[in-house]
Amino acid sequence: MADKQLLHLVFGGQVTDPQSLEFKDPSKVDIVGIYGSYAEAENAWRSVSQANVDDALTKYVVVHLHRMLEPDA
Repeated sequence: MADKQLLHLVFGGQVTDPQSLEFKDPSKVDIVGIYGSYAEAENAWRSVSQANVDDALTKYVVVHLHRMLEPDA
C-alpha cells in the first residue's frame, strides 16, 4: 500500500516581530508551494529559509494542510 498523501503548505514573509507570526503585509506573503509529503515541504522550507537567513524579520513556516482538511483523522 502506498503512503497516504499528506498535503503541506510552505509560505512566509516579513513579520512584525521575529517572535511572532504576524505578517507586516499579508498581501505580500510569499507562497512557496504545496507539497505531498512533510519531507518535500521541509526541503522547500529549509531552502527558502536558508536563502533569507540574514533577515531576522523574514520567516517561513510549514502548515499541515491535511490536518485542516480532515481534522478528525
